[in-house]
Amino acid sequence: MHHGDPAEGDYLPPSSEPPRLGPAPRKRRGGLLGSLGAAVALALTKLKALLLILAQFKFLAIGLKVIAGSWTFLLSLVFYVAFFGWRIGIVLILVLAAHELGHYYAYRAHGLTARLPVFIPFFGAYTAGAIAPDLESDAYIALAGPIVGLGLAAACYAIGVYSGDRFWFACADISAFLNLFNMLPMLPFDGGRVIGAIWPPLWIAGIVFFVAASIWLHVPLIFVLLIALLGLPSMIAAFRGRVDPRAASMTLGARIRVGAWYTAALIALAVVLGQAQHALPSHGVL
Repeated sequence: MHHGDPAEGDYLPPSSEPPRLGPAPRKRRGGLLGSLGAAVALALTKLKALLLILAQFKFLAIGLKVIAGSWTFLLSLVFYVAFFGWRIGIVLILVLAAHELGHYYAYRAHGLTARLPVFIPFFGAYTAGAIAPDLESDAYIALAGPIVGLGLAAACYAIGVYSGDRFWFACADISAFLNLFNMLPMLPFDGGRVIGAIWPPLWIAGIVFFVAASIWLHVPLIFVLLIALLGLPSMIAAFRGRVDPRAASMTLGARIRVGAWYTAALIALAVVLGQAQHALPSHGVL
């Protein structure tokens, strides 16, 4: 979870060329390809933060080294190791750290200030940063955490396939599951922040999914109530008509782009999770 003015301006389409003689069909095809190219270029410009994160995992390693000295990181590590054992405890804290560093570097890539992640034992972590100037940038900052978690899960799964070591499949399973759960379309999850940029009424579906998932996973009631208390105020305000002023700048195209990335991330996380669980024996490996 995480609590942006893009570094560059809006995309400007290339100037049109002087008209040339030629068959009409070729002109129409060129116009269509040009429109598609412009759409792709715009999407890449808006998503540069995520692309930078995925292309430069070395910064995650640097970030892990930095936050390793955080007392909240160390406290959470102690709790997780004491409760789950040292192997699962270390995996959990590293998965959370990678996720939060995704948010952190997304803030920085959008030219926004951000603080290093704060870890809360058994509740995860959060990264505080400046408010993005538009909801599309805010949605991409929210998506950055799950997408980095997806990359980590896929890498662990690949190592498991190559090495045959079931431990890596378990790491992939944990990372994919935690990040997929965090994509639930309700606040305070990252998925809720993304859905808020697309169409806030979808939060109702998120509440239903959250309750169903909590029952299925036997999540303790105290955790369910605390999460509800964190997210309900913002959702109630939205349904009472208190619209985020940034929503006025969200065009249909922006909503489609955000929705496409959200859907793609959901599907990819579900696929990696399914593959990892299929590779694990039913009795566990850690």
